[in-house]
Amino acid sequence: MPTLRRHLLSACAAAAIGATAGPALAQDADFTPGVLYALGEKFDRSFNESAYNALEAFEAETGLGYLEFHPQAIGEFEQGVDAMVSRGADHIIVVGFYYAQPLATIAPDYPDVRFTLIDSVAEADNVQSILFREHEGSFLTGIMAAMASETGTVGFVAAMDIPLLRKFITGYQAGARHADPEIETVVSFVGNTPAAFNDPSRGTELTISQIERGADVIFAGAGATNFGIFQAAVDNGVLAIGVDSNQNHLHPGWILTSMLKRVDVAVETALDASLADSWEPGILMLGLAEDGVGVALDENNAELVTDAMLAAVESARQAIIDGVLIVPDGQ
Repeated sequence: MPTLRRHLLSACAAAAIGATAGPALAQDADFTPGVLYALGEKFDRSFNESAYNALEAFEAETGLGYLEFHPQAIGEFEQGVDAMVSRGADHIIVVGFYYAQPLATIAPDYPDVRFTLIDSVAEADNVQSILFREHEGSFLTGIMAAMASETGTVGFVAAMDIPLLRKFITGYQAGARHADPEIETVVSFVGNTPAAFNDPSRGTELTISQIERGADVIFAGAGATNFGIFQAAVDNGVLAIGVDSNQNHLHPGWILTSMLKRVDVAVETALDASLADSWEPGILMLGLAEDGVGVALDENNAELVTDAMLAAVESARQAIIDGVLIVPDGQ
């Protein structure tokens, strides 16, 4: 199914939606981007690392350096922004939904700085918010999970019970039922603060509990906590599903697929728009139609993914893009 592989692994190119222009930046002027990472590990094989890779690629392509700040707590957000602005940053990528409120508060204090917020919405004349239709990509993983399950029960370990992760869960459950109306889904939450994204031990405990309840394919939706989820799955002989970046390589043959959330492409799109002076505030939404989400297919999961799975996923993907199949988002 080369068409499916090409579409699901390709980069997206989408335009931001906004009514007013952001601060002016000459097309040929040097500028200094910055990134304020999400809480947790920088090299998390997920959101942070994906943003980092995009900035590294941007630097290699343009020769322009970038600044970075890695908060250890949400309260360090303003300190990080101020530190980068004082060093010349004029376009700051903000990674993490929990920065929405503090960004909306302080963005007007930096009218000459462009901010691109990943994964939430902050309203200000100099803020672009990038969101994803996670439920669409998760629907495809749910199809694969149900078709791979031998027990009729699949699982989902989420970091927190929040609207963002409910989109993943709802899409996953809908996709699983699309493939098997009798499938059961077990859902667990790691915690109720952002620390839940960095608690592998708790992820291990919850995964073992789900396995004891019959789950044999478990979606890991919890940032760095995924490391514990994956290891518990491997140790107990069940399959896992990665998230955000392609995590198939972490445990080849044990990760059925990864639900791709193209943070790297979102970052690249925002920075390229700044260079071209086409960046605008507002909301940019990325789903299957924009190749902003999808499932990862590579040599690490090739033996797990059957032709029947590929056909089912391709059929659903096209139906969603065509508007024939509407995926619920739990909102």
